[in-house]
Amino acid sequence: MAEEEPPSVSRDLQELQRKLGLLLESFQNNSKVVAFMKSPVGRFLDRHPFLVLTVLMFVTMSAIPVGFFLLIVVLTSLGALMGAILLEGTHSTQGLVISVCGLSLLCILCGLGFVSLALSGITMMSYVVVSCLMSYWFSPSRPPTQQHANIDSQLAMKFTESEKLGL
Repeated sequence: MAEEEPPSVSRDLQELQRKLGLLLESFQNNSKVVAFMKSPVGRFLDRHPFLVLTVLMFVTMSAIPVGFFLLIVVLTSLGALMGAILLEGTHSTQGLVISVCGLSLLCILCGLGFVSLALSGITMMSYVVVSCLMSYWFSPSRPPTQQHANIDSQLAMKFTESEKLGL
């Protein structure tokens, strides 16, 4: 039985990098994307990627609290309308509930603003570190044979040193 040798990880990563590059290139060559990137808004977004990432994360994370707030406002308004029709006297509680929910929403959104700022900073730093490591690992100036020869020579030196010490 002949065992097939698994493909090397570096070859897989290079293939993945090539496919992602082709996907990104096809996205950037789309006529709608090109037209948007030539607009003033597109140029601003291109010059400020950190701000864009922060706003995108903030909007994404704040959708659920804002949705809950709007749901509470609608339900409270419906409850006040029914109370006004049936009981005639629940208007003051509606204002109190909406005010408390509004202040709660403000606090939640401020917290989400700080969280989205921190997450976008971490994401940007991770992107820079990973891209630097990938360009270092797969740089054309470092052929794989040179890397393996260097590691093999270091291991041979350690082995001879351990033999001299009698280990």
